[in-house]
Amino acid sequence: MSENRRLTVNRDGSPCYDIVYTDSFDSLPAELEALGGKNRRICVITDTKVESLYGREVLARVLEICPDARMCVIPEGEEHKNLDTMAGIYRFLIENGYDRKTLLAALGGGVVGDMTGFAAATYLRGVDFIQIPTTLLSQADSSIGGKTGIDFEGYKNMIGAFCMPKLVYSNVGTLKSLDGRQFSSGFAEVMKHGLIRDDSYYEWLLENMYEILGQETEVLQEMLLRSNEIKKAVVEADPLEKGERMLLNLGHTLGHAIEKYMDFTMTHGECVALGCVAAAWISWKRDLIEMEDFYEIRDMFVPFGLPICLESLNVDKVLDIARSDKKAVNGKVRFVLLKGIGQAFVDETVTDEEIRLALKELIFAEEG
Repeated sequence: MSENRRLTVNRDGSPCYDIVYTDSFDSLPAELEALGGKNRRICVITDTKVESLYGREVLARVLEICPDARMCVIPEGEEHKNLDTMAGIYRFLIENGYDRKTLLAALGGGVVGDMTGFAAATYLRGVDFIQIPTTLLSQADSSIGGKTGIDFEGYKNMIGAFCMPKLVYSNVGTLKSLDGRQFSSGFAEVMKHGLIRDDSYYEWLLENMYEILGQETEVLQEMLLRSNEIKKAVVEADPLEKGERMLLNLGHTLGHAIEKYMDFTMTHGECVALGCVAAAWISWKRDLIEMEDFYEIRDMFVPFGLPICLESLNVDKVLDIARSDKKAVNGKVRFVLLKGIGQAFVDETVTDEEIRLALKELIFAEEG
């Protein structure tokens, strides 16, 4: 990749931060220098797995700009996205004397990005941070838009804040270190973007399926750019999720509930895929989309190793969890449905019975 591509995300009509697309960490020092990295202390926050893969290389790049850079390593996994781990990050920052000019750098996937962003929003009432996402899920979705947060007693992202990064540095080369399941998990968010806003992008994903699965660098870069363009447009129109940004929750209403019900033994993307299938099923049964559209949406997840059914599911328990989600209003589950591929809308009239039937469809989806 000869020259980095960039996408600028705006806030209130003015540039807020850039997303940089590259295939190495070589240009990271220059990006940090542009953010004043020579005159501030930098703390890289990562998890145990990513530290073993990229920690030494990234820290070396950061040290080129900031001789006093250090790395805070947290345990890997969604189960550690909690107050206890957050306390460890605060302790590290305090004990190492980080001040308000500090720049935090989130090196990792969605969990690291969410927690680092939340630390940036709350430490000393706010410091700057950047995202260095290393998974498809984080590069395609979670690193963009400024949502940060942690889970509370298994409930997803119940404690959080909006905090925009100063930079998103997407090295697509890191995707090659993902196992098949983690790569598939990220693709659920990619497909979601096409489903909510852009039918031509959805068709492009179908046409480039083999190149995506083969992780061809140029195709991955194009996929991320187009996916990010969709999220950028939604976030710019509604930065604090008061209306249109809720469209990004397609598949998440039941996806989060299934994720908790399964005690996080399934990946986020696997659960989002199931949630998208359920939402598409309700849309079909309401005559909002054609039967052929439902089956195409459902079956599109299969080549990417994402589930479209479960062997068993306690329907009422999942429904109860969904009512406790932060997206629920007065105990009413809020859904994103489809009027067609690329045409999503928020609906607050989905009944408990519709949800139960959609969840039952997930159990028996293999039988069609």
